[in-house]
Formats: sequence, structure tokens, C-alpha cells
Amino acid sequence: MIDPRAIVDPSARLADDVQVGPWTIIGPDVEIGPGTVVASHVVIKGPTRIGADNRIFQFSTIGEDTPDLKYKGEPTRLVIGDHNVIREGVTIHRGTVQDRSETTIGDHNLLMAYVHIGHDSVVGNHTILVNNSALAGHVIVGDWAILSGFTLVHQFVHIGEHSFSGMGSAIGKDVPAYVTVAGNPAEAKGINVEGLRRRGFSAEAISTLRRAYKAIYRQGMTLEEAITELQGLLADCPEVGPLLASLQSSTRGIVR
Repeated sequence: MIDPRAIVDPSARLADDVQVGPWTIIGPDVEIGPGTVVASHVVIKGPTRIGADNRIFQFSTIGEDTPDLKYKGEPTRLVIGDHNVIREGVTIHRGTVQDRSETTIGDHNLLMAYVHIGHDSVVGNHTILVNNSALAGHVIVGDWAILSGFTLVHQFVHIGEHSFSGMGSAIGKDVPAYVTVAGNPAEAKGINVEGLRRRGFSAEAISTLRRAYKAIYRQGMTLEEAITELQGLLADCPEVGPLLASLQSSTRGIVR
């Protein structure tokens, strides 16, 4: 299962059925779970933990040191979950001790060609990061979010679950859950209606989320007033909860 032209450090721990292509380098303190396929010309450095049934394509660099100037070689790590597809040329850096000491990727994510995930970032589950999208350090991406091609995300930004960015977006503030943004700088465009329909949200829930969006963006309310309005909607529509939480937890301010 391991091509003889690959270089695998003796201390690396690979499940018996892991496949490794030619000219791939796997360093010490790397653990790879069952069913994972690593193509040719991949570099994986530790400490890195990769779960089960992932597929990593050629020329990706996984678990490299961050170029953050504060990083001085301290032991930090990368943790990747299960059932992820990491396409050609993706780069994922480990964490820094100044933050979480860990970069984390969840399950069932698609990272398309040349995506970059910076140090201490957290990517949830079922996300899609399209070609050349890039996360600076300390970014959090919620479940089911989609970042279109060439989206750039500033450090410490939170991308809410089920949100969507248009191609070439430059995101410098938090994106609330369910919201579609686009532009440079990114601006809010509406609720991600099509994405919610595809994921089985009811027409009633989508209608209420649209009402919530209008409270935030269209009725001249302050953020505090909009939060109060959403709290009133929550009892009849629990789907409002993630949107409310993303407003309450924002530290950078939200995309407007």
C-alpha cells in the first residue's frame, strides 16, 4: 500500500490499509487513520493527526510550520477528521502557542485546489472551500459554509454556519450564520436561500430567517435591537439560534 519511492519516517503511525503514492514524504509524529489515500508528491509534517477515509491529492503540504513571525519552533499540531477531500496544492499550517496550539479540520470537508488554511484556524464539517480561497490565522469556519473561489478571509474572522461567499470576496469582519456575502470589501447580500433549501430547511424556517435578516440589515436597527428582535423569533423557529449566536459572539463586528 506504500509505494517504495515514498519516504515514511519510521515513527509515523499509519493504519494498515493507508495508501501512499510515490515521492511523498511523511515525517515523524504523523498519524494517519484507516482508508486514507495519500497521492504522490505530498508532504505531511508532524505533529499531525489525520483521521479515516480522507483523500489527499498531489502537491499538498499538510502540517507545515506557520510563517507567523511569533512562531519560534514550539511544538504545535494539526488535527484533521474523517472523510475529507484535500485537492491539489492545498497548504495547511499547524497552530501557534500564542493561540490554540492547534489547527483543526473537521469531517466531510472539500478543500479544492490551492486552498490555504492558516495557523490556529478551525474548519467545521461539510464545508466547501473553492479553489484559491485562503484563511489567515485564527479563522473559524462554521459547518456547511461555502467559500467561493479566491475568497480571502482576514485573521480572527468567524464565518457562520450555512453562509456563502461570492467569488473574489475579501472578508474582514464576521459573517453571520446563513448570510450570503460578496465583494471587496465583502457586503451582505441576503440569506443563503438556495443553500438552505438544498439542505432541507422548511419554507417556514427560511421565511423567518429572511425576516431576521431584514431586522439586522434593512430596518435601521442597532445590533443590540436586532438581537432582541431575533430573541423574540427564537421560540417559534429554533433555526434562528445559530444566527443569533453568531451576532452575540462577534468580536470584530459583522459584515454589513
